[in-house]
Amino acid sequence: MRVRARAATTALATGLAVVLLGSTASATEPGAPGIGDPYYPGSGNGGYDVDYYDLRLTYQPKTDELAGTTTILATSTQPLSSFYLDFALDTSSVRVNNQPAKFAREGEAELRVTPKRPIAKGQPMTITVRYQDVPSTVQVDGFTAWKRLPDGALAVDQPHIASWWYPSNDHPLDKATFDVSVEVPNDVSAISNGRLLDKESKRPGWTRWNWRSTSPQASYLTTLAVGDFEVIEDTTPDGKPLVTAYSRSLDPANARAAKASLGRTVDVTEVLSEYFGPYPFEANGGVVSPGVGFALETQTRPVYDEVFFDDGSSNTYVVAHELAHQWFGDLVSVTGWRDIWVNEGFASYAEFLWSEYLGEGTAAELAGYLYDQYPADDPFWQVKPGDPGPENQFHPAVYDRGAMAVQALRTEIGDAAFFELLRTWPAERANGTGSVHDMIAMAERISGKQLDKLFDTWLFTPGKPPVGPNGSATGSRAAQAEPPAFAKISRNHELLHQN
Repeated sequence: MRVRARAATTALATGLAVVLLGSTASATEPGAPGIGDPYYPGSGNGGYDVDYYDLRLTYQPKTDELAGTTTILATSTQPLSSFYLDFALDTSSVRVNNQPAKFAREGEAELRVTPKRPIAKGQPMTITVRYQDVPSTVQVDGFTAWKRLPDGALAVDQPHIASWWYPSNDHPLDKATFDVSVEVPNDVSAISNGRLLDKESKRPGWTRWNWRSTSPQASYLTTLAVGDFEVIEDTTPDGKPLVTAYSRSLDPANARAAKASLGRTVDVTEVLSEYFGPYPFEANGGVVSPGVGFALETQTRPVYDEVFFDDGSSNTYVVAHELAHQWFGDLVSVTGWRDIWVNEGFASYAEFLWSEYLGEGTAAELAGYLYDQYPADDPFWQVKPGDPGPENQFHPAVYDRGAMAVQALRTEIGDAAFFELLRTWPAERANGTGSVHDMIAMAERISGKQLDKLFDTWLFTPGKPPVGPNGSATGSRAAQAEPPAFAKISRNHELLHQN
């Protein structure tokens, strides 16, 4: 009996082991090669959340060669037999939890990683990727977002740039903190986000720049600018680092206008803080360079093309636009790229608010004048800012009609509820994401009004709204006279949507 019982127990245990192993095997599967964004199905990845990136790189401007290691701290959200990283550069090795991992390129910007051992749900992962390549020669979907300059390069673009310089979960849904350490020749600078911790020289002719971003940051908001820059280090009145950098290859007149514009960064930030709440990050500043082609709200340190400063005077309006993104776009990022209006509509409206502060036209005057500039048959009105499609994600309508929609909301719910909304959105959704529909729900909650008709008209219905943003059939009584700020803001939007 004992022998039989033991045999039966062994058989039962063996069978149970087979069942358990089979269950584990069936439950362990690859992470998805996309995070689920309908505009960009290949963006981001499923199966894990990133907490931290450590980039330790060396860049040689003469050859455009980038080499080094990125270490990622992440946690699995499902049992994983393999997972994906968004990355396009030539990779030499991958390790997962200190063990060599298999890896293979799938498509132009997907790296499939198979760890030596399956990853359990909730398990911490340390992923180390070594690589070396010439980013300007690497194309994804027929182009490179890496911008090579005569004296360096720019890693700046939207919605994607990370794949050209570090492996990532490349979507705003998965924010993380960053350490970015880049070694470059002594005659150039390496500028990134956050605080400059130090500069160190460990070998002759080279300097390593170490930057730290302590607030969660979307991958496309992480930037690198290498070149011959005049780097000006200062502090804000509340003691935060204020780092601005100007390429020495700027046209001298443009350089002066850029310095006059970014020289008011603290002023603009203080005014916007009155509307949006305290400035949310550990540092501030900006970078101005040729070769960008647009301006972008890279976190703590927006990047501007010099073209914004070439029309004969300073341009604080584009500074207001990009700094407004620090709240609307960076602190609270898009849930999906179809939600771009929450970024661009409110950042464009911030230019109107800055104009009010300067006395160069009220928001109502600017929105009304803008409404009257576009005739009803203009194709401009066919783009829906609330869901423009990937081909129109940076269309002028997302900026201009988007800002008019914000003014229409202000008209409908009144100033008290409107300005409460501007403060509540960043406060309640800090370090996370939000969608157009989240914004609509919050506006209805704060105002106590049902706003479907308003938002359907301004964000989701092709055609010119029959009632303007100030509640009348024409834009405003002041629409006969062009507000002083209008020309500058209009040109900014023309340049911005080229992104």
